[in-house]
Amino acid sequence: MKPKDQILARTGVIYGIVAMMALAVFVRIIILQFVQSEKWAGMADKIVFRREVDKAGRGDILSDDGRILASSIPYYTVYMDTRSSGMADTTWSNGISGLCRGLSANVGVNTPEGWKTALTNARKRGDRYYLIKRHVSYETLSRLKQLPIFRHGKFRGGLIYQPENSRIMPNGLLARRTIGYITEDTLANIVGIEGSFNGYLAGKDGRKVQQRLTGGAWIDVDNLETTHARPGYDVVTTIDLDLQDAAENALYKQLEKHKAHHGCAVVMEVRTGDVKAIANLEIGSDGRYHETYNFAVGESTEPGSTFKMMSMIAALEDGVIDLDDTINTGDGTVRYYDKIIRDHEDKGLGRITAREVFEHSSNVGTAKIINEGYKDNPRRYVDRLYSMQINKPLGLQIKGEGKPLIRYPGDKLWSGISLPMMSHGYEVQMTPLQILTFYNAIANNGRMVKPRFVTEVRDGNRIIKTFDTEVITNAICSRSTINKAQSLLEGVVEKGTAKNLRDSNYRIAGKTGTAQIANAKHGYRSGPRISYQASFVGYFPANDPLYSCIVVVNAPSNWVYYGNVVSGPVFKEIADKVYATNFYRDLQALNPERDDKVRLREAADIIDSRDLTVTSGIMPDVTGMGLRDAIYLLENSGLRVYYSGRGRVARQSPQAGVKISRGATVSIELKL
Repeated sequence: MKPKDQILARTGVIYGIVAMMALAVFVRIIILQFVQSEKWAGMADKIVFRREVDKAGRGDILSDDGRILASSIPYYTVYMDTRSSGMADTTWSNGISGLCRGLSANVGVNTPEGWKTALTNARKRGDRYYLIKRHVSYETLSRLKQLPIFRHGKFRGGLIYQPENSRIMPNGLLARRTIGYITEDTLANIVGIEGSFNGYLAGKDGRKVQQRLTGGAWIDVDNLETTHARPGYDVVTTIDLDLQDAAENALYKQLEKHKAHHGCAVVMEVRTGDVKAIANLEIGSDGRYHETYNFAVGESTEPGSTFKMMSMIAALEDGVIDLDDTINTGDGTVRYYDKIIRDHEDKGLGRITAREVFEHSSNVGTAKIINEGYKDNPRRYVDRLYSMQINKPLGLQIKGEGKPLIRYPGDKLWSGISLPMMSHGYEVQMTPLQILTFYNAIANNGRMVKPRFVTEVRDGNRIIKTFDTEVITNAICSRSTINKAQSLLEGVVEKGTAKNLRDSNYRIAGKTGTAQIANAKHGYRSGPRISYQASFVGYFPANDPLYSCIVVVNAPSNWVYYGNVVSGPVFKEIADKVYATNFYRDLQALNPERDDKVRLREAADIIDSRDLTVTSGIMPDVTGMGLRDAIYLLENSGLRVYYSGRGRVARQSPQAGVKISRGATVSIELKL
């Protein structure tokens, strides 16, 4: 073949190869464009864009007067887009020095010169998502937004911030277990109001679209797929923070004094069933008491002598006994089969009236009344108890309620000693809140209402849902029996086992309780040791009941375990707080112009009225005051108050007498 032909042949081959390659590229383009377009578009979309959940902000849990019990405080991670497309070079050059001074002053980390070097280098690298700081508060973010460059916003100033929420309880221990929590990832742990009202509090998540920037960082972008999250609603509880503080402080001191294992105290509004305070404390490994379990709601135990009220109402209603009938309690012991029931009196009470049986909390007298009155028909006794609804759970707004146990004749564990044992609070089980609900019904003239923890769900000022008081039964018994029950409870305090709780200013009605605590392995005794549960339950003022209250202390020291000594003082301290507060309110109503001069400082049993006139521009003295009075006085002086601790004000900063300006901050420290 001639050289010319060889060259042409080779050229033809090359052209052929090029043509085939071009055809292959063309075919591939056709396939990508029309056949696989959706596949590759989707992949590109995934690489450049992503869809994320826009987490809804959680609603607040509020006290009865709107103060925050639990809230999600926003924190922010702040970035800078140093190459934001909308940022002019002059914006950068004119503002970088001022921005760096502001960053140094507000977020620290670097000196102004250090910040300038770092940001300048980031801009040279083209960083679109340069980290400024994590966990930035809302107040700090607000100041950052005013800085040079940043004041121009996201696109012209490069300021990027992403919210993160942190759940806080600003009142520390107060009602912590009742406020509750949830495990948000799995909802495996649902506790208290947080858990039971999660559907309202959680809000509705939205959807956001993010675009990937150079360097792998992601930034939110507006998109047709974007849906904004709806924040959660606020839940308004029945908790009175001042009463809660009083209940928790009183309980804490008494648990410490008697070296008890745990205890609880609940204050309920008689008419509505609103739980105004609920304290639950258990000793920890550090020797201090903490809210670890809601004993008032969940711990179902043998109540002991507080159950005698149920037995007396049954006997009075069925005509088995009247208050003036007499019972021979003998030497304070009585035997039923192999069980000896004893009174706490060393020599016994002899022959006494049914009223005195109750007032002196005679186990023997109560057992004889019930056993002799119902031994031929024990079902009649239990049916009467059932008619008072005490065998049914309350169906509370929060989860975890313990089940009541009232045995019925014929049950597996029913025996010949069941009637006399049940009569004074054994072989039955109830939670403190179930017992309180029954006594609250007596204070409420027989009308039993369900305890209420939440009254409203709100969206700002708009009411989403209300929860009215629920009536369990309009009458637990006849009105004549209720009148007798009320007189019995007053007699316990006036001349019975709770005489130490008498008060000259107002009357208390209630019942003491002391029960041995059964151990699953050893019964009521483990070696030489017997554990006790001391309780006191009642209401005040006796002539016009406003509040009912129960205090239960579990496993106090062996040598002091009676309800009037261990639990009664907690009840009394709470009642004194309520009385003093109401007295002050009445004083204001009668003489409102003295509001700036007369304040009350409540001690355990005194009311201290003194001249507390506020001088404008001068820090008032709040040392020695309770939290409620201190906050009242300081806020009326135009100050913002931060506090820590429990009890009464031990220190304040600034000190009393210094010059102050309206809006200034004062810190107070409380100690027991």
